[in-house]
Parts: sequence; C-alpha cells; structure tokens
Amino acid sequence: MSMLRLPERIETARLVLRRPRPDDAAAIFAAYASDVEVGHFLAWPIHRTVDDTHEFLRFSDAEWNTKPAGPYLVWSSDESTLMGSTGLAFEDDRTASTGYVLAKPYWGQGYASEALAAMTRLAASSSVERLYAVCHPAHARSQRVLTKCGFVVDATADNLCAFPNQATTGPQPVLTFVLSRRAT
Repeated sequence: MSMLRLPERIETARLVLRRPRPDDAAAIFAAYASDVEVGHFLAWPIHRTVDDTHEFLRFSDAEWNTKPAGPYLVWSSDESTLMGSTGLAFEDDRTASTGYVLAKPYWGQGYASEALAAMTRLAASSSVERLYAVCHPAHARSQRVLTKCGFVVDATADNLCAFPNQATTGPQPVLTFVLSRRAT
C-alpha cells in the first residue's frame, strides 16, 4: 500500500474532524462508545470500560501508522464537544470503507451527513476508487444519510456482518452502499 498521507485534521462548516489522541479516551467513552442505544447498529461492541476505549485508540494508531488515514473524531467547530467518530478504513490503495457514529444529542441535525461528506471528499483526494459503507437493513436513518451523500445500494454485494450489540448472534445480511461515481 502506498503511503500517501491524508490530513490528520479536517474542518467543515460546523465540525472539526481529527485523528484520535490518547487523552481522548475518557471523552470517547462518555460521549458515545459506552452508550447501548448508540451502539445498537454498530459492528463493534460497545465499550464496557475505558480500557476498551484505549484498545480502540491503539487500533487507531496502528491504522494511522500503516495506512493513509484511519479513524477521525468528530468535534464541534470550537473543539469543545466530542460528538462522534468517522473515518476511512483502507483495504488497499483503491478500496476503503467508511462509517460514522454520533452521540444521541447530535442525531437528526445533519452532522452525520456533514462528516460523511468530508470522508467522501477525502477519499476522492486520494487513490480510492471504491468507497463503500455497510448498513443494517433496519437502520433507516443511516440509509438516508448514505443516499443523501451520494451512496447507492450495491445490489451485487452479498455481505454479512456481526452486530454484537444486538440480541441476534452471528453474522447478519447487510446493505452495502457504494459511492456513486456521479456524486464525486
């Protein structure tokens, strides 16, 4: 994988997206990572302790140290409030996935769309040719965010994903959304 380094900090109209730091652990845990309701449709288990959050921060550093980018924290424009997380997960130079999670107080206000749009621009500025996201079929709000940002369902994808914060165990079918070339 080539090492084109993407910016560790991005500013949008209302947000600052930046690489996580070790001193962010308590804020991440409190804002969204430990919230059962926030975690319902996530593909990673909610954090039971701040140690789980430190493990995420180690993962984040490994991504940033070996790939062009990794997770970004979503902050208010003055960086006083942690609102959630987004990022790019590179599979290779040309393929990356993205996603987002926001704390409950920030749902339904366009922040997810704003953060996702920043990730689509970031991917377009790199070598990424295929940007995709997976979404639980029952997560209508997330599906609306994805389509609003130019993603379309990839009818040819047949993916399964585990949702560890749900009662159903094992992998479940998911919708795979890909960024439409017309949207970039």
